[in-house]
Amino acid sequence: MTTLRSFVAVAEQGGVTRAATALNLTQSAVSMQLKRLEDLLGVNLLDRSGRRIALTASGELLLTYARRLVDLNDETVGRLTDDTYEGELVFGAPYDIVYPVIPQVLKRFNATYPRMKVQLKSSSTVKLREALGRGEVDLILTTEERLAPGGETLTEMPLRWVGAPGGQCWKKRPLRLAFCNLCIFRSPVLRRLDAAGIDWEMVVDSDDDRSVEALISADLAVGALLENSIPPHLEAVATGGALPDLGIQMINMYGAQGRAALVEELSDMLRQGFAALKAPLVATG
Repeated sequence: MTTLRSFVAVAEQGGVTRAATALNLTQSAVSMQLKRLEDLLGVNLLDRSGRRIALTASGELLLTYARRLVDLNDETVGRLTDDTYEGELVFGAPYDIVYPVIPQVLKRFNATYPRMKVQLKSSSTVKLREALGRGEVDLILTTEERLAPGGETLTEMPLRWVGAPGGQCWKKRPLRLAFCNLCIFRSPVLRRLDAAGIDWEMVVDSDDDRSVEALISADLAVGALLENSIPPHLEAVATGGALPDLGIQMINMYGAQGRAALVEELSDMLRQGFAALKAPLVATG
């Protein structure tokens, strides 16, 4: 089961380095487990000819079964051994940083503590901070330019201009912008545009992220998103210096005072997940 878990992690994380971080193991330990699995089955599971990990045909076939076996193992062990932890945990995160880390973390947490219900609250950083202050959530992630007291920075990401694929709206003046009313990126973007002397106009008045994305994808406005969270129907705009650089945003984590043991456990899984996200991709060879 350990070798299968390592294989699944390498396939899902895209490399041994990220898999080792997610599993809290050394790279050499993960590589040895992969080699052991290949020796046991008598087939090559990974194509090591390039810089990036790729699955062979046998590897792709095994991955389907390996995921099911690991999930079934975790569910069985969890239901038989973890009767003590029951209840609900409320976790909040801005919608634009939900993928790819948070689904993986919640799946792992559920496998470990199947009797705990995790309610995911997706909202803006501003609203999440307010909810934490009112005691309505146990743990939140935020996107911010700086870290506030009581928080912890999990990673940093560049903030990028985004527009429609092949769009030209970013060239027009005044620059047409689309941001939600409570978007945390709105103020720093406007501040940088004003400092650069670029005229702008806001073309949407909404709290709905989907409305904003619809305008941007129609090439009627531009916006800003974290580099790792740009959806496929939008693209980062290469402005060649025509628009100001938007700098770096922190992904921070904040928890309620005197947080429970399982909130701390979820916090640790999030640390590992975001550490794996920023780890470099390397091959095993």
